[in-house]
Amino acid sequence: MSAAVIALLLGGAGIAIGATPAQAAETKFNVKCVPPAGGGDPVEGETTAKVSAPASAKVGDEVDVSWETVKPASNNTDLMDIPQDSVQPTGWITVGGGGGELKVVGEKKNPPIPKKAPMQMSTMKGKLKLTKAGKITLTPGKYDVAVTFSFGTFVTKCAPTGAVGVGATIDVAAGTSGGTTNGGATNGGATNGGATNGGATNGGATNGGTTAGGGGQTDFPGKPVEVAFDCGPVVPGGIKTPVTINAKKNGGSYDLTVKTAKGAMASPMALPAGALKPSMNIKLGGADSGMVKVSGPANAEPIPDKAPVSLSDMTGTYKPGKTGKVTLSPDQLTIDVTMAPGATPINVPCKAASSGVSLELDTTAQEGGSGSPATTGSTGSTSASGGLAETGAGDEGGIKALALVAGTVILLGGAVFTFTPWRRLRGTR
Repeated sequence: MSAAVIALLLGGAGIAIGATPAQAAETKFNVKCVPPAGGGDPVEGETTAKVSAPASAKVGDEVDVSWETVKPASNNTDLMDIPQDSVQPTGWITVGGGGGELKVVGEKKNPPIPKKAPMQMSTMKGKLKLTKAGKITLTPGKYDVAVTFSFGTFVTKCAPTGAVGVGATIDVAAGTSGGTTNGGATNGGATNGGATNGGATNGGATNGGTTAGGGGQTDFPGKPVEVAFDCGPVVPGGIKTPVTINAKKNGGSYDLTVKTAKGAMASPMALPAGALKPSMNIKLGGADSGMVKVSGPANAEPIPDKAPVSLSDMTGTYKPGKTGKVTLSPDQLTIDVTMAPGATPINVPCKAASSGVSLELDTTAQEGGSGSPATTGSTGSTSASGGLAETGAGDEGGIKALALVAGTVILLGGAVFTFTPWRRLRGTR
């Protein structure tokens, strides 16, 4: 319900209202939508948006503005169905005639969306404080679509690729100005050009990492950084995933927890318990140097056919060797694959071809701290870098394990596992 309607209901016939009934107009514009890591290629399409706002108001009024997506730029992918009430859109409307941006957010409310069906998003809403007389134009712009599954939230980011027409215009009359100005309008609490994505993580923040360490603080959350891993011929195309390094102070040291994106794809075959065990080197920079090894447990339960696949969180301890500001960045990832109890793990090393700072700490040197050499893989594991290594197994199970790893494509952003050689081997039996 708009501010004008509320004022009319409460004010009665003898009291003038500050804003006239809302007007809305549809605007069509082309956008490019970039899915999260592992979610496929970018998609370009046309979006139809309907922006609603009062036709007129006065300085000092706070008016309701909404953005309804009449036609989305694309359909749901053919990867998986989207559950009910799991889609939350967030948009940014350019406020002309004074500058600034208005952040509008929709409810997490939608019907179930089957594969390849049109996306359905709730109406995004926000409040705009009017601080300057004149004509204020409202033009839809970029928007994010966050989809939450039981195993994580994934954000697709869309932005216009060309000119966008004005969605609505407010004729603002002179009146008592209230609130802070933003060159003509304030944006209902969101910062100009710096709004977050409606509660979902976006995996692409920059600005040199999160600084932490002063006072009595003990928990230091890092920011997600997009990392590209090169795994050689074992994983064609490599791995791309957001990685987040979090720290908790423990005496003079820090307990680290490293998280990658959760699985969004179904496994094409059953995997036994203990099949996948991840580890990673965390590179130190700034005042300190060296590597910190973190590792995660293998999957405790078997992974059924077509079930989501994720790597476990990796933990380790950083003991500072220097005093000052120290940066922590994701470096080499290693995945040990064990297809049967007691079998020699097949070691898949993945070099960080591109990375970034996830966390910055203010540290105090500890005796015997940091500067440790990088450690990769598990003791006794067999490296798969540069081609398949011998496993020492001469039976059919060992051959199948080799075929399995040779055909594995691991995309942590979507946790996609493709077992083409396995299928071929199975088909020739």
